[in-house]
Amino acid sequence: MTFEELGLSADLLATVAREGYTEPTPVQSAAIPLILAGRDVLAAAQTGTGKTAAFVLPALERLRGHANGGFSPARHPVRMLILTPTRELAVQVSESVKTYSRGSALRSTVVYGGTRIDPEIKVLWKGVEILVATPGRLMDHVGQKTVNLSQVEILVLDEADRMLDMGFIPDVRKIVALMPAQRQTLLFSATFSDDIRRLAGEFLRNPETVEVAARNSIADNLTQVLYPVDQERKADLLIHLIRRDSMDQVLVFTRSKLGASRLASYLDRRGVSCSAIHGDRSQQERTRALEAFRGHFVKVLVATDVASRGLDIADLPYVVNFELPYEPQDYIHRIGRTGRAGASGTAISLVSPDEVEELRAVQRLLRKSIPCEVVEEFLPDPDRAPAPAERSRGGRPQASGRSYGRSQLSAAGSR
Repeated sequence: MTFEELGLSADLLATVAREGYTEPTPVQSAAIPLILAGRDVLAAAQTGTGKTAAFVLPALERLRGHANGGFSPARHPVRMLILTPTRELAVQVSESVKTYSRGSALRSTVVYGGTRIDPEIKVLWKGVEILVATPGRLMDHVGQKTVNLSQVEILVLDEADRMLDMGFIPDVRKIVALMPAQRQTLLFSATFSDDIRRLAGEFLRNPETVEVAARNSIADNLTQVLYPVDQERKADLLIHLIRRDSMDQVLVFTRSKLGASRLASYLDRRGVSCSAIHGDRSQQERTRALEAFRGHFVKVLVATDVASRGLDIADLPYVVNFELPYEPQDYIHRIGRTGRAGASGTAISLVSPDEVEELRAVQRLLRKSIPCEVVEEFLPDPDRAPAPAERSRGGRPQASGRSYGRSQLSAAGSR
């Protein structure tokens, strides 16, 4: 199938061609005709498969009749709302909207927390047809009466599973209540879960389901490997691997904001150029760190799971799980930052003896084992017990409470 066969207008086809797209991805081929037909859509696809274009392109087609050059804000009410869980994803989606709508009179903007609200208010007062927002900041605008959602025709819930995980659904319900009941709703997610299907039943009307990849699948061109190592030696093993394999552009995930800052500082002191991105950093600091990483001014970007969605780094070769996530689903989101759009990628996990249960949970989700490699000088001490369990978010113990040596850890990685 070609883009011409999907029913897009000539100006959008020209934009697609200008961006270098030759043929639609599977999710685009499946979703675009349904959205053009006005259907509600529940769609799941692997990250990096063109999901954003799958809803932005047909939405622009449907809204083209509202494009106008009028100066009055009343001529430019919000017609399309795109909700995303993170600032990074909001910025990425907004950039895509601006790219695909170039040459159109449709106005768009993005609002998100962590920045001054006054500049956003000034833009909203002028009127925009397409608004990209994070739920919390949008609720701030609702409270200040700087946004009116009464004429929204298309609602997009992007990465809805992450919004569910981050506790945004109560805000989403309040936002939806401000919109017309007669609207088109599109729910896009990296994966499906039972909770997401229940959420779709609440917000969507007789939706068409688009699922172009098996649940919890990963890209075929992504290589996964784990290295057993004691927790306190992970940073040194990471430096060893970066130097041994001449790694450039390495995205490293930690569990906590403090852990991300400490690791970034340690790598910098050891001569590995590094920056950190997490929720305690201002949006300006996060943007600078991301741009430095994209521009190859720093070799390593350390991030918490706030960055596991929404980071779009072309041809990112390496993702490292410095610590396995508490939720196995987050493993898939993290490693989905590499191996995107047909490019190859490598996902490395540094696994300590007290993470065996987390490793098993990830492998149960994947329904396969992750190959295990060893660096002899960094193998865990078989006679050393894991550190005592610490309470983590949700009251879950961080350690398993059992003493795992290197043989048990290697065995877990080979199952």
